[in-house]
Amino acid sequence: MNKYVLTLRVRGRILKTAVFAESPLYAQLICEYLYGINSVLGTVVRVAKEDLSVEILDEVAGFLKPIKPLTPQQARIDGLKKQKDNATKQLKAERDRQKLAKAQQQIFNLNR
Repeated sequence: MNKYVLTLRVRGRILKTAVFAESPLYAQLICEYLYGINSVLGTVVRVAKEDLSVEILDEVAGFLKPIKPLTPQQARIDGLKKQKDNATKQLKAERDRQKLAKAQQQIFNLNR
């Protein structure tokens, strides 16, 4: 087993950690399995086993709490909230666009 250092993005936080694996690919796959696809940032670097400057993955994972999956009812409510927020943003953008067009038309009419 070799020790590899990786930089991970976990819930928006960037962590530097070490993992023991047979190869750099296995180290990356272990982290992606645990924290999601594309959670590994940059390259995987092999370091000496005696190097204690980076925390081991198990120690880092101790303070991270898993996210419980939403029930179907909670997922539906969450989806509806997101739709409402998106519709509100689109409505505001359309009103701003119409105000801008009206102001531009008034400036155009004054210059005639």
